[in-house]
Amino acid sequence: MTVEFALLLLESGLLIATVILLIYGIHEGRRRDHLLREVGRVTKVLTRQEYFFSIMEVMLDAKREIIGCITGRPPSGDEMRMTRHIADAIERMTRKGVNVRYLLPKFPDRLQIGLQYTKAGAEVFFSSCLMVHNLRYVVVDEETIVLGIPDETGEKEATKKGYTIPSEGLAALLKDYYRDCEDKTNLKDYLQEVLKQTGATVEHLAREFHLDQEDLKGLV
Repeated sequence: MTVEFALLLLESGLLIATVILLIYGIHEGRRRDHLLREVGRVTKVLTRQEYFFSIMEVMLDAKREIIGCITGRPPSGDEMRMTRHIADAIERMTRKGVNVRYLLPKFPDRLQIGLQYTKAGAEVFFSSCLMVHNLRYVVVDEETIVLGIPDETGEKEATKKGYTIPSEGLAALLKDYYRDCEDKTNLKDYLQEVLKQTGATVEHLAREFHLDQEDLKGLV
C-alpha cells in the first residue's frame, strides 16, 4: 500500500465521519428547536393560567363590586375549563349580592363569553370605544386591579399574563374609564345588531359561534 493510497483512505474516513457528525448535529439542532418551542408553549399556557388564577383570587375576595374590561375571545383547550371556573365565580359572587359588570369589544364571536357570563349573573355590555380595545383589567371594590397584558399589540391578541395591583387610585381611574366609555350596548341589543348587520338567522349565528340556540331565541 502506497503512502498516497493510505492518505486517501484516511481522508475518506475523515470525510465520512464529518458527514455523519454534520447529520447528527442537524438532527440534534432540530430536536433542540422543537424542545425550545414546546417549552415556550408550555410557559405561555402556564402564564395564562396564572392570569386566570389571579382573576379568580381577587373576584372571590369581592364584597361589593367587580368590573371587568376583557377581550372575551372564545376559549379553546384548557381555557374552556378556566372560563367555566370564572363563570362559576360570577354566579357565586352575584348570589352574595356582588354587582358584576363586564365590557367586551363589539366582535360577533365575543357573544359566546357574553352569553356565558350573562347566564352566570353578570351584566355584560359591548362597545367599540377605544378603551375596550386597548385595556384589559378587572377592578374589585375600587381597591384591587388585575391588569392584563398581551404578548403582542393588537385588539384581538389574547391576554397572556396579568399583574395584581392593590391601588385605590388606579382602581378609581379605571372605573371612571369604564363608566365614561360611550356606545355601550347590552347583550340583547348587540345580538339584535349583529342579526341585522349580517342578515343571519338565530340558527346560523348559533352554529357559527357555538352558541346555545335556545338562549339566543330567549334574548331575541
